[in-house]
Amino acid sequence: MAKTNPGEFLRQVRAEGSKIHWPSRQETITTAIFVAIMMFILAMFFLGVDTVFGAVVRWALSLL
Repeated sequence: MAKTNPGEFLRQVRAEGSKIHWPSRQETITTAIFVAIMMFILAMFFLGVDTVFGAVVRWALSLL
């Protein structure tokens, strides 16, 4: 692997940085809303799963 001098390295960093696509304000808001909705749905799902497993464990322990 060849060594790159600091000047060339900075030019490469700038070139790569210019390829970055930054999301627009609308894309950021839309993504944030989608993430919040998915977090709520997953929280409700895991709450349901936890409740069911808790009930099954309580029932199994009551048999002892």
